Amino acid sequence: MSADALDFTGKRVLVVGGSSGIGNGIAQAFRARGAIVHVWGTRPSAAQYSVDDGSDLEGLGYSQVDVGDASAIAGAPDPFPDGLDILVHSQGAVLYKRQEFEREGFDRVVAINLSSVMQISQRFHEALAAAHGSVIVVSSIGAFKATLANPAYASSKAGAVQLVKTLALAWAGEGVRVNGIAPSLVETKMTKVTMDHPERREKALAKIPLRRFGTVDEMAGVALFLASPLAGFVTGQTIVADGGVTL
Repeated sequence: MSADALDFTGKRVLVVGGSSGIGNGIAQAFRARGAIVHVWGTRPSAAQYSVDDGSDLEGLGYSQVDVGDASAIAGAPDPFPDGLDILVHSQGAVLYKRQEFEREGFDRVVAINLSSVMQISQRFHEALAAAHGSVIVVSSIGAFKATLANPAYASSKAGAVQLVKTLALAWAGEGVRVNGIAPSLVETKMTKVTMDHPERREKALAKIPLRRFGTVDEMAGVALFLASPLAGFVTGQTIVADGGVTL
């Protein structure tokens, strides 16, 4: 084992959904440890993000890719034509006011949260195999418990956990490790509907045995571990990082 197992100098990392929130924290954590990092986001350019969005794109490559559109994924420019070491899936969508009970809303959420994970992983499979690389899928504790009024979110995240297992088994012989992270509530743009509502926030906090919300940096720490030699014999696992909510 090297003196610094979390040194990613020269490693090529693509973070899908890396323009804000947990994905952005993961992208910057890899960059801080020497990796060359590119992110996919939804806005036309990196200049359209700001710190107010929970975004820090300094030092990161950027491409606009609508991962809910299969043709956009297929046509997106390859950020690393010479290979890829680490692929992080942090794309995510959730719709409120019972929109996920409608076919259009349900299909859109599943396309982003689940179908795109498979399509993007398959697109970069050959490069990851050549590098004996690592895939990390950010899921949610919603994969393991019912979520009120969000059937597409819950089922797509549960599907992502099973996809991690299936791809890990399929690609283990090529030296590709596939793992996941299942956070509970972390303060990001996606969770503002709860975090900015005092009553909802207190109810959510009361369910966490550690009596606090997780941080983006803590989720990034799990990602660094999973991509590192420290987790060299770990594959097919989704680490629940929830402060004890699911206990």
